[in-house]
Amino acid sequence: METDVKAMVQEKALAAKRASRAMASATREQKDRALEAMAGALEKGAPEILSENAADLEQARGGGMAPAMLERLALNPKRLADVARGLREVAALPDPVGGTIDTRTRPNGLRIDRVRVPLGVIGIVYESRPNVTVDAASLCLKAGNAVILRGGSEALRSNLALEKAIQAGLSQAGLPAEAVQVVRTRDRAAVLEMLKRKAEIDVVIPRGGRDLIDFVLRESWIPVIRHDIGNCHVYVDAAADLGMAEAIAFNAKVQRPSVCNAMEHLLVHRAVAGAFLPGMIRRFQEAKVEIHGDEAVRALAPGLKQATPEEWAEEYLDLVCGIKVVESLDEAIAHINRFGSQHSDAIVTRDKAAAGRFLKEVDSAAVYVNASTRFTDGGQFGMGAEIGISTQKLHARGPMALEELTTMKWVVYGTGQVRE
Repeated sequence: METDVKAMVQEKALAAKRASRAMASATREQKDRALEAMAGALEKGAPEILSENAADLEQARGGGMAPAMLERLALNPKRLADVARGLREVAALPDPVGGTIDTRTRPNGLRIDRVRVPLGVIGIVYESRPNVTVDAASLCLKAGNAVILRGGSEALRSNLALEKAIQAGLSQAGLPAEAVQVVRTRDRAAVLEMLKRKAEIDVVIPRGGRDLIDFVLRESWIPVIRHDIGNCHVYVDAAADLGMAEAIAFNAKVQRPSVCNAMEHLLVHRAVAGAFLPGMIRRFQEAKVEIHGDEAVRALAPGLKQATPEEWAEEYLDLVCGIKVVESLDEAIAHINRFGSQHSDAIVTRDKAAAGRFLKEVDSAAVYVNASTRFTDGGQFGMGAEIGISTQKLHARGPMALEELTTMKWVVYGTGQVRE
């Protein structure tokens, strides 16, 4: 590892640790003032931010980046306005820090409270989407944390322009600018060095593809909150309202195919496959969706690509959909639990018993009855902006927002008690 990269990461980690002390005691008024100032700085700096993003996009196109990834990288005036609005929405949310989770009084008179406190310093490693830079900064700040952001190398110019606006807002509110820092290099060695800074960084959150997630899990010396791929399913049950099923499946696949809560695979009970699939496939094809089907699906719609066994576990992030006919609810649940990524999965049915079994037995962070998987999102769940969708089970699961960026502390009040 080059000395300058190691020294840069060490300097940022130490500065973040110092900043985290100030952030932990910051008042709600200070944090909200910083968020409002950050929003204003983004709006004022929009021309520079969009110019830097255009340069990132040009370089990415020249490097052959896939269209789905280009879409995730791109900013435009509307997206930037949405990002600024998101900052103000986070400012309006309740401050989780200091909230009492529960309280109890013991027979000896001790009062024991459990209260929310910041995690401390959070390291976030992510790909492409520069709006994540601002979402992550806003949530970490509101929850009283400092954060070190290592975005994808393809978005470095965009992220540095966003950092400038974010730090201006922090300084304007009297908070340390080092509470939000972007790693200013494309060198992957910086990620390795981040993952070793266990004395300064309290938790690492990776967001991206499977290779990135596996890399962080393998190399990190720091606890990791995993935000894995989104291999999401919609299962159309034998008792489904087929019109509703078509609308849900189409929305889940087509509304925004490049995000992690988009449907990647559609499962259909054999009892309704003949009535449902021909029309569903035509509608997908009219929307330019490439269909990969099993033998039963291809028999109903000749000319489709053959789905390979390996791709049932794949996250396409594109206008591609795998479709499989299943014999039963049991097979649908078993397929999702085997090939899914424990992100978001839905059943469409009028059978309450089938719905109940699906909700209980599908082992995912979010499970749906008669609704699109596209709702797995902090904003849609009423949590404000999100840091991502956790697909693990410890500490946080599903959309991670303010409360999920805190931990707890036991606070004990006595009147001179000693233990015998």
